[in-house]
Amino acid sequence: MRRVRRKDTAPELLLRRSLVAVGIRGYRLHWRKASGNPDLAWVGRRVAVFVDGAFWHGHPSRYWTGRSGPYWDARIARNVARDRRTNEALARVGWTVIRLWDFEIEQDVAQCIVRIRAALGVLESPCRT
Repeated sequence: MRRVRRKDTAPELLLRRSLVAVGIRGYRLHWRKASGNPDLAWVGRRVAVFVDGAFWHGHPSRYWTGRSGPYWDARIARNVARDRRTNEALARVGWTVIRLWDFEIEQDVAQCIVRIRAALGVLESPCRT
């Protein structure tokens, strides 16, 4: 369990590098003032992005109830319930929440950036000279 990173995971770093490459900046990392400490938060625009590990957050393709034992079933269920509470708490105060699966970022980071751009209201990348 010690080896499991909470911050700066490979998918999170890939997403951040890709965002900077297309000119999207201005986010806060692991902003504690927002419910759930989003991995990326654009405070002024009230957009929160969470990068969720598929196993730890109960994605149906990576986690199956009963397969890993009762401890993990309870733990994953708590994580999923916490994610729902966090989404609801942020939505109540006007935030847009984007949850990206780790494998989603690794497979198609461009599509993840499209979703973030849409939430931020950024239509195209700025011109560079």
